[in-house]
Amino acid sequence: MRSDPSADRRPGVTSAGNGEASRPNLQLPGWRRRHQPPHAPHFVIQHHAATSDHYDFRLAVGDVLVSGAVPKGPSTNPKDKRMARRTEDHPLDYEWFEGTIPEGQYGAGRVIVWDRGTYINESRYDMSEGLQRGHLSFWLDGQKLRGGYALARIRDGADETWLLVKKSDEYADARSSPVRSQPESVLSGRALADLS
Repeated sequence: MRSDPSADRRPGVTSAGNGEASRPNLQLPGWRRRHQPPHAPHFVIQHHAATSDHYDFRLAVGDVLVSGAVPKGPSTNPKDKRMARRTEDHPLDYEWFEGTIPEGQYGAGRVIVWDRGTYINESRYDMSEGLQRGHLSFWLDGQKLRGGYALARIRDGADETWLLVKKSDEYADARSSPVRSQPESVLSGRALADLS
């Protein structure tokens, strides 16, 4: 049997076999970290003590941070389905905000940057189209969270709600609870209680 001389033999790359360009095989462990695009989009998770304590999960999509409030915070257990209520989009530079939002302003309360990093879209659609379709699939490379996650819309309208679910991969861990075991900011090392 003759092999295709045009087939790409590099580890982590698969050939379409029809003359199309090869694409990375994102299932190989460690591939993502070594082959992260130089300007990969960012994500940030901010622990926010406002009217209610929650975690703001934000993905950079286009020129905004698409945002959702996750009351229990993200999980590393694929069996957990965490509700994420869609909130208003924020400017990209908000991913660095840490401090206290004064009373009387939207979101008044204390905020720390609980986690941040980059992500890779794992869907066949771009992120904007995934938002419209109601399903996002992505790989996080953060300081606390790593691995595959999915967001699926379960309710439309004024009370738009999504489910955030950890995918089963090498970073899934049913025993770990980073929200409890790592409460500090990745920027300052402070916890919410340390903010005045």
